[in-house]
Amino acid sequence: MRSRIVVAALAALALAVGGARAASLLDSLKMGTPDLKQAGALAFAPEGILLVGDSMGAAVFAVDTGDRPNSPASGPLTVEGLGEKLGGLLGLEAKQVRVNDLAVNPLSGNAYLSVTRGQGADSQPVIVRVNRSGKIEELPLKDVKFAKATLPNPPGPEEKNRSGPLRLETITSLAHADGKVFVAGLSNEKFKSKLRAIPFPFTTADTGASIEIYHGAHGRFETESPVRTFVPYKIDNQEYLLAAYTCTPLVKIPVSDLKPGEKVKGTTVAELGNMNRPLDMIVYTKGGKDYILMANSARGVMKVTTENIGKAEGIVAKISGTAGQTYETIKGLKGVEQLAKLDAEHALILVKESNGALNLETIPLP
Repeated sequence: MRSRIVVAALAALALAVGGARAASLLDSLKMGTPDLKQAGALAFAPEGILLVGDSMGAAVFAVDTGDRPNSPASGPLTVEGLGEKLGGLLGLEAKQVRVNDLAVNPLSGNAYLSVTRGQGADSQPVIVRVNRSGKIEELPLKDVKFAKATLPNPPGPEEKNRSGPLRLETITSLAHADGKVFVAGLSNEKFKSKLRAIPFPFTTADTGASIEIYHGAHGRFETESPVRTFVPYKIDNQEYLLAAYTCTPLVKIPVSDLKPGEKVKGTTVAELGNMNRPLDMIVYTKGGKDYILMANSARGVMKVTTENIGKAEGIVAKISGTAGQTYETIKGLKGVEQLAKLDAEHALILVKESNGALNLETIPLP
């Protein structure tokens, strides 16, 4: 009798656990059509949920891709002449198609691109999926399961600096970690540089934390330059964001400090050279050590060490050249505009050739 009671209790527990598992992140998404105005920064949440940053609409969307195979595909992903193929898919010339970001779904190994179709006021946002065989298809954005978090304090449409409209930099980079969506970009406040930690599933997005950093190449503290790209990274079991800025200061920012309305001072752990814009970065492990791989506009692809990064006290004086965390430039990689981790040993890169052609290539992590 007692054994039957134990078995029944275990069965009830299994059902309860199964029910809890069934209440997945997908349950927070509702059927509809996202009112996406622009497709920019991309990242993946669990369960094949794609996060899309919309700077013009000042919102982050979570979209169910339905891309959940039993195991990820293996092998390289290569697409030559990507621009022409995207143009053919969207019915445009290659020059009228702009790729904004690249992400890989870790569940499937398929690549996703955020694309601007056309130019000017008539341009439209598109999400494109590329599978391991190189097949390219548009991800449907009508009658899909999605959620939306609206950012409360974006730059106004009339705000500009020498680079152009600030509204386009409302969201510059995205990442998901530990149940939160981290969003970097600009706000309409005096301390414009913002980092937000939005719980996922979405409820509401708060005003975010204002970020101040010391920029060694400029010899001053700055609050208006946005994070260009970042990665979540644990240091001594504490969550940090490692963030890169224009003219290439690399900064560590404790996630625990990212509270709404707070003014947070990051620690500049490296100056990697001025006259440069970081484009994308990933973190990976090789030979038992962690590294950052960073694509840049003018300084190639850098492999940056994380060794002793937790002990770095920070750069607080003007720097000529480079300082802090050491790096090497990967000489064989030219024209890399975007990169994403494909698996534990490979990265997927978007390369722009000297003639303007775009290719997707798989490379071993250096």
